Amino acid sequence: MRALSTDRRRLLFVLGLAFAVAVFTATVPLLRDWFDLRVYYGTVDAWVHHGGRIYDYHVPGTTYGFTYPPFAALGMLPMALVGLRTAITVELLLNLTAMAVIVWILVGPALRRYGWFGFALAGCLLALLEPVRDTFSFGQVNLLLLALVLSDAWLLSTGRGRRAGVGIGLAAAVKLTPALFIGLLLLTRRWRAAGVATAVAAAATALAAWVAPDASRFYWTDALWDTTRIGQLAYVSNQSLQGVLARLAAPDEPSRAAWATAALLVLCVWAWRTSRALADEDWTAAFALTGLAACLVSPITWVHHLVWLLPSFAVLLHRRRLRVAGALYAVLCSSVVWLWFDDASGLDGFLGSNTYTWITLGLLLWLPIGQPRVNRPLFHRPRAMPPAPSPAAPAIPATAGQSVPSSAGSPREAWAAGSAAGPAAGTPRVSSSDPTGSTCPEALKPQSSSERASS
Repeated sequence: MRALSTDRRRLLFVLGLAFAVAVFTATVPLLRDWFDLRVYYGTVDAWVHHGGRIYDYHVPGTTYGFTYPPFAALGMLPMALVGLRTAITVELLLNLTAMAVIVWILVGPALRRYGWFGFALAGCLLALLEPVRDTFSFGQVNLLLLALVLSDAWLLSTGRGRRAGVGIGLAAAVKLTPALFIGLLLLTRRWRAAGVATAVAAAATALAAWVAPDASRFYWTDALWDTTRIGQLAYVSNQSLQGVLARLAAPDEPSRAAWATAALLVLCVWAWRTSRALADEDWTAAFALTGLAACLVSPITWVHHLVWLLPSFAVLLHRRRLRVAGALYAVLCSSVVWLWFDDASGLDGFLGSNTYTWITLGLLLWLPIGQPRVNRPLFHRPRAMPPAPSPAAPAIPATAGQSVPSSAGSPREAWAAGSAAGPAAGTPRVSSSDPTGSTCPEALKPQSSSERASS
């Protein structure tokens, strides 16, 4: 009865916490009103039912439209069969499922000892992070893409590398940012996985070109290079290196040479630190570093793109850097960058409006890498331990007319000797388990209200 009472209390606590998280997400001033999902839905509806073109659609009253590769629109075609409310419901369910997969892959072994309560509590805490709650309220696809990429990380880290690459390839075909993970596979000489990922991305792109040739031609020759379709580079939600430079240069355009130099330096640091992580088979840290580098070098990294920081939090928790993880978590829940929504000038603006960029850069430089010998990576499959050798039989001096037997005896005799010395002989079995361990007012601008771009 006491256990039943405890489970009931835990269930009530989780339900109350989930309700509070849902109310907070739905009522904070930074609620995004599923703007990106409305972009997707309107694009598909105009394309299928009204003979429109993918990149001609704009949300009524705004200048923002579809900005993903054509394959993304192809994957969203089922929305043409349902209403907007149904699409929102399905989006919420898909994101919840993706979040569950991400939690299971990153911290599943550590939470398993706490049962359902640990997973439910982790999900509620995760939903409070600004990048995660923005992904939900925008109706974005970031969590789905992260789940696809981490599925390949799980395959590689558990010895199933022959099946890896599909997730990364699909994610790269939907958005360009995950393409850096193909670079990770090449860096680690996982030629098969890199080939599979490249082939999947190319096949998806070719399929989209066959279905919508005009849209594909326009995207790859025009829309891809026009950043004004996505939003202003200097907008405070752009937490990439390009965003930092754009806010420094505002109202002028940032230097492309300065951005290219900074991006090259970041990629060099990424390659160096990732190689060190993989030298110790630390796939968790390798994928975490790649997500950090992708966010930094991308020309535009809106706040909701920062779900790629989640693997870094898993590394910090696994290495018992709880204070660091807690401090970064609190900052990423605070929406602090929006304090400089209107004016990011001065030293305080330079430091404060780029807070999330500094966090990403700091993690790239100082994230712990290389698992301690006593631990294994978060989702690493333990290697099978070799069986203990049977004790050698004592030598028996031979007498006249007898042959000398081998010291180990026959296999049957050795097995019998081992059985006699086992649990039946009083030797206890030892088993152990190693635990692994202010928002701002709305404004009619992109990323802070419904007038923003799908990125």
